[in-house]
Amino acid sequence: MRLDLRLDREEGAALGALAALVIVCGAGALFALGVRSGAAEENAQHRETLTRLEAAQKRAGGTGGRAVAPEAAFLAAPTAALASAQLQTYVTRLVAAQHAALASSNAPPTTSKEAADAVRLQATFDMELSALQALIYDLEAGTPYVFVEALSLQPLDGARRGGSQPFLRVTLNLRAHWRRTAS
Repeated sequence: MRLDLRLDREEGAALGALAALVIVCGAGALFALGVRSGAAEENAQHRETLTRLEAAQKRAGGTGGRAVAPEAAFLAAPTAALASAQLQTYVTRLVAAQHAALASSNAPPTTSKEAADAVRLQATFDMELSALQALIYDLEAGTPYVFVEALSLQPLDGARRGGSQPFLRVTLNLRAHWRRTAS
C-alpha cells in the first residue's frame, strides 16, 4: 500500500498558512511569557527595595511617612544669626581647602515669605575653575546640607596661578536649614 502525499495548489497554500499561523501564535505566546517573566522579576526587585526601605524607616523610629534628614544635615544654633555664622565658618573652611580665600560674605535679610528655618549666605572669592567644581560638589554633597541657589562667575584679567587655568571671581548665594537649639 502506497500513500499519495501529493498536494494540489490550494491544499499547499492552506497548509502553509496553517504552519505560519502556528509559528506566529507560538512566537506570540513565547513573547508574552518573556514579558511576564521580566515584569515579575522587576516587581520582585521593587518589593525587595520597598521592604528594605520600610525596615530602615522602622529602625529610624518611623515618622509617619515623612522623610527624615540626619541631624548633621542641619545647622544647630539657638538663633538665626548664630546659624548664619556657622554657615559662614563652614563655607570659609571649604573655600580654604581649595586653596582660595573668602573675599567677602554677607547674610541677606530674610523676607516674610521665607521659611523661618532657612539661613542664607552670599559669599565671594577668587579661585580656579577646577577648585570651584570641587567646592560646589563639597557644598552640595556634604553635611550640613547647603544648597547653591545662584552662581555668578567673572574672569579676573591677568590673574593666573602657576597653572593654565584663569582665576575666576565667584559669587555664590547659598541656603542651609537650621534647627533651633536651647541656648
